[in-house]
Amino acid sequence: MTDSSLPLIDVAPLVAGMAGRDAVAAQIGAACRAHGFFYVTGHGVDPALVQRLEALSHRFFELPEDTKMQWRMALGGRAWRGYFPLGGELTSGRPDWKEGLYLGTELAATHPRVQAKTPVHGPNLFPSVPDFRETILAYMGAVTQLGHRLMEGIALSLGLSADYFAQRYTADPLILFRLFNYPTQAVPEGLDVQWGVGEHTDYGLLTLLHQDHIGGLAVHTPDGWIDAPPVAGSFVCNIGDMLDRMTGGLYRSTPHRVKRNTSGHDRLSFPLFFDPNFEARVQRIEGLAGAEARDDSAERWDRANVHAFSGRYGDYLLAKVSKVFPQLRDEVL
Repeated sequence: MTDSSLPLIDVAPLVAGMAGRDAVAAQIGAACRAHGFFYVTGHGVDPALVQRLEALSHRFFELPEDTKMQWRMALGGRAWRGYFPLGGELTSGRPDWKEGLYLGTELAATHPRVQAKTPVHGPNLFPSVPDFRETILAYMGAVTQLGHRLMEGIALSLGLSADYFAQRYTADPLILFRLFNYPTQAVPEGLDVQWGVGEHTDYGLLTLLHQDHIGGLAVHTPDGWIDAPPVAGSFVCNIGDMLDRMTGGLYRSTPHRVKRNTSGHDRLSFPLFFDPNFEARVQRIEGLAGAEARDDSAERWDRANVHAFSGRYGDYLLAKVSKVFPQLRDEVL
C-alpha cells in the first residue's frame, strides 16, 4: 500500500505473460472493487522515455502563448487535437487551471476513418520542438501496450478470458492522450478556485497517468477524499464509466480531482485514456455475480446514470467532450 492507501501493484508478471499473472489480476480486481484506483510498477515503460517527454513538455509549455497558439485546437478540426491555453477547458462547467496539448493515435488524412470525418480521429498537431513528435509517439505506443496488458488483467479478475475486451472493444482501441501543465499560482482570497481540475470521472475503460514529482491528484474513496501522491517509477491507473457500465457497477468509476498548484514550480501530468473503439457498442457483461447496475445518478458528480447508456462508445464520448469545449463543439461538430 502507498501512503494514500491506494494499492501499489507490481504488474511485471502480467506484462511478461508469466506465471503469477493471475495473482496480479486478483490484486487489480480487489482495487477495482474497492475504489477503482491503483498504482502500477514493473510496467516495462522505459523511464528514460518518460524523462525525455517531461523535459520536452517543459520546453513546449515555456514557449510564449502566442507561439503555442500556432497549434491551437481550432486548427485540429474534427480530430480534436492541439493546444488549449490556461482556463480553456471546462470541468463541471468551470474553467480548469491548466493548459494542455490534446493528442491521440496518429492517423493520416488518407485513413478511412479520417476520410469518413469520424470525430476524434486524425493527424496530431505536433509543436515544432525538436524530438517532440518522436518522443510523444514512442510514449503513446509504450503506454498503449501497457493498457492492453492491464485490460487482460482486468478480464482475468472478472473470471473472463484474457482477450475478452480485445475481442469486443479494444483490438483497435481509441487512444486519447493529454500533456497537461499546471502553472504554479496562488489561490486568490475569497474565491472558490482551489482546484486545478474539478471533480469528475473518466469516460472510457482505463486511464494510465504519469504525474511528476509535485503531485496534486485526489481521489474520492468510500472513506472520503484522499491524496494520491506521486510514486517514483509508477503509473496511477483508474477505471472509467464504460467499465462501470460493463460490470454493472461491480467496478466503479471513481470521482477524482486535482488540487490547484501552489508549489512554486509548474506541474506536469500525462493521462492516456485507453478506451473502446469509437464504433464499439457497449454492453453489460453477462453473469457477473454481485453486479447490480444500480442507478447511482443522485450520487454522481454529473447526475448521470451510466447504466442507462446504450449505443456506440463514440456517442458517449462526444456528449462528454462537447461540454468540456463548448465553443469547439459549436465550431467543429
